[in-house]
Amino acid sequence: MVVEDRVALRAEPRDSARQHALLWQGDSVEIRGRRFDFLQVYDYRRERGGYVRADQLRLLNLQPEAAADLMAVVRFLEFSPGNEALGVAYAAAFLRAAPAKSIGAEAFSALGRFADRLAYRVSNARRSNDETLSAHLEVVAHYGVRIRSFERAGRMQLCYDGDAFRRVLALPASAEQQVDAALSLTRPECVDPDLTPLERHLHDDWRTQVLARVDETELPEHIRNRLRMRKAAVWASVAFQRSRRGEPTEEAAELARQSLVAVDLRALSERDRDEYEEAAVRVGASRWAADLGLPQKGGPQIVLQAGNEPGQTCVRLHGPAASDGKPGNLLTQRCTFATVWPQSARLSPANDILALAVQPLDGWRELWLFQESKDGWQIDVLPPEADTPDLGYIEFAGWVPRSRKILTAREFKQQGRWMKQYELRSLDSLQVEKHADDPSHLSIFYRNQDVAWKKQSLALR
Repeated sequence: MVVEDRVALRAEPRDSARQHALLWQGDSVEIRGRRFDFLQVYDYRRERGGYVRADQLRLLNLQPEAAADLMAVVRFLEFSPGNEALGVAYAAAFLRAAPAKSIGAEAFSALGRFADRLAYRVSNARRSNDETLSAHLEVVAHYGVRIRSFERAGRMQLCYDGDAFRRVLALPASAEQQVDAALSLTRPECVDPDLTPLERHLHDDWRTQVLARVDETELPEHIRNRLRMRKAAVWASVAFQRSRRGEPTEEAAELARQSLVAVDLRALSERDRDEYEEAAVRVGASRWAADLGLPQKGGPQIVLQAGNEPGQTCVRLHGPAASDGKPGNLLTQRCTFATVWPQSARLSPANDILALAVQPLDGWRELWLFQESKDGWQIDVLPPEADTPDLGYIEFAGWVPRSRKILTAREFKQQGRWMKQYELRSLDSLQVEKHADDPSHLSIFYRNQDVAWKKQSLALR
């Protein structure tokens, strides 16, 4: 076993000999002889032979009696960041040496952690062309560890496919091993963005089943928090996917809210604060799935109608209902493939402006504003932020009396930081005139915030 990086495979047993290839930690070679301080080896991965200094290799015994020693090395490497490729290699050696009946969840848990940590390191590397990390990915691939890559928000996201963690959940395992496996298998950023709506729906249902298998009773409180945050994020996704299929959403959205509320903020570690904010934004984006809302009374009415293409919804704004209850004349319409939450519709006191929540993506909710002008009704779309859609929501928070102004609240991620803003916007330009990170710091917002919004919104958590 090669235990260092950049180990030279040379043509002759001399340090000055021509270099055939570079070997990396975790590479395995077959020893075929010895000359001086060098071992003659053959590398089956590269299909090339040569010489390597003997002190840069470790001889492995793959007989059953050596399994315990190999597992001891795996346990050591499990807490040695930067040695993930070597850890995968030793875990593979253990699985080959150990009798089948003696292999438990521990080895697969360690293997999964190595692969998961390597994928995280590559995804968050400062340089995308890091030679060492690329070599480590090739090493673990040689042992059958599959790491997938996706493009998200203009950057590459690498994720372990989770085979070892699935085996952990299928074997008798400790509570810590179970929760590690479940959290790795259900990461939101590792959901394939190219899944079809049906595939995504099935995958989200599977994620809820994985999380439900973990027994919380034996977990410390900060680990329970991580499980609850993940449940909140997953159930919020389930609520959104069910809305796309026309299925009831209230149960899933309520489970998401309950899971978020169950998080003990006093036991929330600093490293988990970012994940808590992400879970809260995901639940906030889908919160209308749990709120049936109140029926509109008077004024323009929102009517949803199927569009010309599968999955398309046309949002139609009609005038006040006639005496027989039928909608009035069509004022304007816009078609979308997003989920439209008609129960979110809020009319201004003068009945000339209507705010509507529309959710085009899981974890991303926009605000549509219908405004009456001299040229008729127009529709403006306010996104949570102007960059690439990722995570965030913006919502109606109140009307300002006797003015052309609206109150909005939004949460979004900007340059790696979660931002929360309470805003006063002009309805003419839609620009933010004033904003604060706390409603009490913006007097006009604090005085005019909508009562129903204040009661239901997660932005005030």
